[in-house]
Amino acid sequence: MGRETYTGDVAFEVRGHLGIITLNRPKALNSLTQLMVESIRIQLQDWADDDEVAQVLIRGAGDRGLCAGGDVAGIYWEMVEYQDRDGGPLLPDGEPAFGVEFPAEQFFAEEYAMNLTIAEYPKPYIALMDGVVLGGGIGVSGHGSHRVVTERSRIGMPETTIGLSPDVGGTYLLGRAPGELGVHAGITGIHLSAADGIHLGLADTYVASESLEDLTQALTTQPVDEVLPEFAQTCGPSALAEADWVDQAYSHKNFTDVLAALDELAESIPEAGETATLLRSKSPTMVKVAFDAIHRARHLSVEEALAQEFGVTMHALRSHDFREGIRAQLIDKDRSPQWRPATLQEVDEDLVAHYFADVPGRALTLR
Repeated sequence: MGRETYTGDVAFEVRGHLGIITLNRPKALNSLTQLMVESIRIQLQDWADDDEVAQVLIRGAGDRGLCAGGDVAGIYWEMVEYQDRDGGPLLPDGEPAFGVEFPAEQFFAEEYAMNLTIAEYPKPYIALMDGVVLGGGIGVSGHGSHRVVTERSRIGMPETTIGLSPDVGGTYLLGRAPGELGVHAGITGIHLSAADGIHLGLADTYVASESLEDLTQALTTQPVDEVLPEFAQTCGPSALAEADWVDQAYSHKNFTDVLAALDELAESIPEAGETATLLRSKSPTMVKVAFDAIHRARHLSVEEALAQEFGVTMHALRSHDFREGIRAQLIDKDRSPQWRPATLQEVDEDLVAHYFADVPGRALTLR
């Protein structure tokens, strides 16, 4: 029998020499809460010093996916309370008031600390990226040493859809994808297949979903580097690997020029036109912020990228678009966000730069 611990909505078990983390909120697609991320980080630290645990595996309960991201619905109601009390959303209409601390700030700080713990973990960390793996789901898997995808994997960072920029170290990962594919995936929020995920460097190995239980059991007694090749299969081709138009359009360093290039390519490449239309539906501010954040992260360490993302998120908590994006997607579910500013043309360089400005009194402690 293994050692089992249940902490809120996440379960921990030691089976043989394998530490198993199970995200256990299947009805919420295993979305992360603050208690979950705190518990995972503490357990990982304990297992790092436990000689009986040779490797760690993370998986999601249920059959829909590993994790759909952070539980942002609760964050919405915090923004409603704090912003309404202080006279309404503060960006881009005025200077943000950092005197008021949102409870959600601690959630993001704890989550990013967990992400760094995974990225620097001293033992093999195996992530079963089966089904939906979005946003914070990338944070608990994409930084691991062995990232397993299946035919059911749907991977993505959809933050610009809810008025946020990719976080959880996502800008670091996307910034290191081949060519400009990471920028494309990050600002559009598109879902990636298993093959796309491997090509972009967000995953490593393809295994049939029906083999995951057998793989997990084998890992309880054998090292991952011996076991995983026995289960690995050849993955199909990546559609994005063949999308030469992405590098052509995104080679520009200014987003306005990227959009113009997509519009021009649309005459001969329908996918380019579809991408331009998609980008115009996202938060205009956060499309441009994410574009810059991913470019900047190409020159940053994981820890530095997380610190940059934390600053952006602190500003976003005081913005109109983050609140409005969550409302439209998850609260009212009308899928009709009223962005402010409403168009990409209205988002100037000063507004984008504001999201990268120092955040008074908000220091991210990751260690």
